[in-house]
Amino acid sequence: MTEVLNDSLDNASFWFVFKGEMQINEMTQESILSKFKTEVKSSQDNHLSLLQRETEKLKVDIEKMMEKLKSDLEKMRSELRRIRDELNDQNQETTNLTNKLDREIHALRAQIEAAKYDVIKYCIDSLASVAADGLAVIRILM
Repeated sequence: MTEVLNDSLDNASFWFVFKGEMQINEMTQESILSKFKTEVKSSQDNHLSLLQRETEKLKVDIEKMMEKLKSDLEKMRSELRRIRDELNDQNQETTNLTNKLDREIHALRAQIEAAKYDVIKYCIDSLASVAADGLAVIRILM
């Protein structure tokens, strides 16, 4: 019977743990868990700082790109104003040249008309002179 009880006690003690061993086991587990939490926290902090640095770097890059775009846009607007001014100047010059050509054409037409009237007048005068001379010759001959 003693032997059976000893076997039962050994068998039962195999499945149960002493309180001291359990406390040591709990402290070990808590220590491991604490280390794991510390490592996770450290890793998260490191990752967060990396993300913050990357975010700042991207913000700086975006600001640089925005400034460059603003600068390029201002250059394009300036070039557009310059081209518009140049086109307006060319348009004004074209208008002035057109007006000058119109005035010169009208002046030439007036000169041609005056010359035509002078030619007609001289022709009529010449015909009248020839007719008068012809009549004078006829009168003399008659």
